[in-house]
Amino acid sequence: PSGAGKTTLSRQLLDNDKQIQLSVSATTRARRPGEKDGVDYRFVDTATFSGMIQRGEFLEHARVFDHYYGTPRMPVEAALKGGRDVLFDIDWQGTQQLHAAMGED
Repeated sequence: PSGAGKTTLSRQLLDNDKQIQLSVSATTRARRPGEKDGVDYRFVDTATFSGMIQRGEFLEHARVFDHYYGTPRMPVEAALKGGRDVLFDIDWQGTQQLHAAMGED
């Protein structure tokens, strides 16, 4: 649930294990104060996001509360190819899509 400490635990894990890379999701929502593009999210407009969907650039994507969110394929595949593990901050529906796209491993 929200506020349970997931982000705190994720940050600690990433700080303690440099072989784990955080997957940075793309979103169409506006940047909030203090958020950095490419760090917290990749902020794009709806037309850009739609183009990314059409080109198959996402491992998973969804519309949530009138905004789109998605996991870009290339950074994840590059990390895995480089021998790194990837930590995702996605909901259960995204997890199901990710599993369908990537399989067990």
